[in-house]
Amino acid sequence: MRFGVYGFGPIGRQIFKVALRRGWEPVAIIDIDKSMIGKDAGSLAGVSEVGVRVSKDPSALEGSEVVFHATTSWLDKAEPQIMEAVKRGASVVSTCETLAWPWHRYPEIAERIGDAALDAGVTVIGTGINPGFLLDTLVAVLSASVGPVKRVDAARYVNPLKRRESFQKKVGIGLTTEEAERALREGRISGHVGFAESAHLISRFLGIIPDEVREWQSVIDSNGKCAGVEGGAKAVYKGKEFIDIRFVAKAGASEGEVIRVVGEGGEIVWRSTGTPGDYGTAAVVVSVAATIDDAPAGLITMADIVLLRPGFSH
Repeated sequence: MRFGVYGFGPIGRQIFKVALRRGWEPVAIIDIDKSMIGKDAGSLAGVSEVGVRVSKDPSALEGSEVVFHATTSWLDKAEPQIMEAVKRGASVVSTCETLAWPWHRYPEIAERIGDAALDAGVTVIGTGINPGFLLDTLVAVLSASVGPVKRVDAARYVNPLKRRESFQKKVGIGLTTEEAERALREGRISGHVGFAESAHLISRFLGIIPDEVREWQSVIDSNGKCAGVEGGAKAVYKGKEFIDIRFVAKAGASEGEVIRVVGEGGEIVWRSTGTPGDYGTAAVVVSVAATIDDAPAGLITMADIVLLRPGFSH
């Protein structure tokens, strides 16, 4: 597989290394950081030199079979970058959280990207560890053994002090509670992005369209200091809540995930001791890219490549 990377921050570099371990061939690395331009991508990623230097010119992506896109959580900002890859005949696997189910926030952008991908005969998909896997696709996989499904409760707990600095900043670590609440309200910190997208993905796996998806997010206070954020999404169908997703990023938290599915066949509860976020994102993204030749052209989601439909208990 010949690949490009658009965005060579911590996630982009991790994706690059995972792809190299698979024996794939890097074609181009794109970033706007002046400190990276002209440097060997391998050296920047902490591996041996690969002979590909970081460029700010997206035309360098020409010849890539797939482009790994890792620059932003917001599809309105990602659209022109994704289009640059698509018009050069490359499929795109992106970590952009709002691309995981783009019709929730950006239906018009989704239509434009979908049309462009179809015209070019390539595939565009948004995925990662969350949204994209832990609190949606994995839920569908677990649900297959007890479906049709009546209810899903899924939660993830992370300790931001163990994560990269940029993650700590986006959950308000280092701010007072008041500063973090204001920053979250004004959009200067994002907290977690993708609650609604995960709820919509689960719904698609179950084969229904929810009547309503409600998101919430708040700052966790610790004696006037921000200890992180918590939030989630609830999905309602015919007046009944059937999905409750929760994400807690709290300083010092015990890490782990808990998924509970209640179905016609009984109840299943799955627990983990925590999933490495950055590496997990890279591993999922590269795994998805490995299926891209078998995926349909256009804008798709994880529900189009993981063909499980546990069903919904009406």
